[in-house]
Amino acid sequence: MFTKARFKLTGWYLLIIMIISILFSGVVYQQSTQEIGRGLRMQALRFNRERALEEQLSHSFDISVLEEAKKRIALQLLFINLGILVLSGLSAYFLAGKTLKPIEKTLDEQKRFISDASHELRTPLTALKSEIEVTLRDKNFNLKEAQKLLQSNLEEVDKMQSLSNYLLTLNKYQNSKIKLDLEMVKVSEVLEKAILNVQKLATKKNIRILQKGKDVETITNYQSLIELISILLDNAIKYSGQSKTILISTKYDHKNVYISVKDQGIGMRASDIPYIFNRFFRADISRSKTQVEGFGLGLSIAKGIVEPLHGKISVESSLNEGSTFLITLPIKFSFLSV
Repeated sequence: MFTKARFKLTGWYLLIIMIISILFSGVVYQQSTQEIGRGLRMQALRFNRERALEEQLSHSFDISVLEEAKKRIALQLLFINLGILVLSGLSAYFLAGKTLKPIEKTLDEQKRFISDASHELRTPLTALKSEIEVTLRDKNFNLKEAQKLLQSNLEEVDKMQSLSNYLLTLNKYQNSKIKLDLEMVKVSEVLEKAILNVQKLATKKNIRILQKGKDVETITNYQSLIELISILLDNAIKYSGQSKTILISTKYDHKNVYISVKDQGIGMRASDIPYIFNRFFRADISRSKTQVEGFGLGLSIAKGIVEPLHGKISVESSLNEGSTFLITLPIKFSFLSV
């Protein structure tokens, strides 16, 4: 599809360029021949003193030379236009490719997104359907089993609702036109709120979340920053074993605020790190050994939150040694807490 579109776009580019080139060549030809004719007539008047000889030479010499000059100009313009045709054709093909590349990339991402989302939705839907079909065939179905079935179905519905919320959040932050309201935010309050959001999950695994570093204020979006830290903490808890420690560190300089989240989890292979912020990506080790539930959207959302805040997110990780996520945000105003 894009190959045909590229050739069509190349054709339109080429048509526009050649129309301009031909029109310009026509103007050049017209002006050049007029100037040559004018020059020949002036030359004839200068070198011929007698009127009869002047008219004769002006009539014969000017016409023959002028016609020859016209042919040469036309031939030169023809070659020039052929050269323009070749060069503009190559350039138009290149520019058409550059023009269509972002569109092709967006379309591929959209297709992949639909495919991945459909796959993630199919799993709980299949579980729901299978449980209901098996139960309907059970002739000894009773109230206790009905409650058990409804509880299981409710868990699958919760998974689908969670996926829907993730997708809506992801779409919100990946919208290039999004404008976040900015306000003066105390980073320590953001961290406390984020820790509170994940405390229940941390308590289940007896995980401690520690903070260190000096407090700082900066102009940012309060709710988005809480959501960002919560995602990183949730990710750290999920991939950490029982009774581990997660450390949140803050520091700043005259340009940026730095917030790091360091865990003692399973870590990642170096080959996985370039892809962890992609939608629905989950490293193989997270699938096979830890069996962590999730959709592979959290870190993609985290990246989507950072970008409207004009910040960056990066990670350092080693297999079986844990991971450290670093958030870098531009600072507008800061102070040491008293």
